[in-house]
This record gives sequence, structure tokens and C-alpha cells, in this order.
Amino acid sequence: MPYIETKLSTSLSKEKELTLKTALGKLIENFPGKTENWLMLDFADNCHMYFKGTDEPCAYVNIALFGKGSDEAYDKMTADVCTLLAKETGISPDRIYVKYEEVFHWGWNGSNF
Repeated sequence: MPYIETKLSTSLSKEKELTLKTALGKLIENFPGKTENWLMLDFADNCHMYFKGTDEPCAYVNIALFGKGSDEAYDKMTADVCTLLAKETGISPDRIYVKYEEVFHWGWNGSNF
């Protein structure tokens, strides 16, 4: 039941999107019990974004989890996501925000978990 929304101010090729999809599918395992089997991903590129007063390349990543994560898992995930995006998109880690949501009511297939 994790959901990762990635918004980029730069363009993202299909090849890079698939690379990010595969990598995020592995990184979600930073959270015990979370796997790619339940992971939903959303990529939006070429977004009109400003950060620190400029339109230099930047990214926003929102990670929603069913339940809670540990501080250690959040710290590792933030580091890993920033490293991944820097490597694959060229966006500097100091221009990437990563936000987390702990969701306690999550619906799927007509009912709630």
C-alpha cells in the first residue's frame, strides 16, 4: 500500500522512468513489510516548479505509507531517493524535497485495510 508520487521540473524519458520504477520498487523495502507487490508509482515530468526562488531543476517526492515507519527507515529512504534522482535525472539532492505521509485508512478493491 505504499504510493510514491514523483514530480520533476525536467523531462523524463521512458527508459529513465522504467529505471526509476525498478529502483523505487527495491527502495520501498527500506520499510519493513513494504514491497513492490503493493507499490503504486506516479511520475510527472516537465512540471512548472520553483524552489529557492529559481526554476533550476528540482523534484518533489511524496511517499505515502499504510501505517508507520521508523525514523531510521525514513532517513535511509530520503538519502536513497535523493541519490537515485541525482544519478538518473541530474537533479542536485539539495533541490529535492521528500515528504512522507502515514496513512491509517487505506482502501482497495471496495474495502479498507
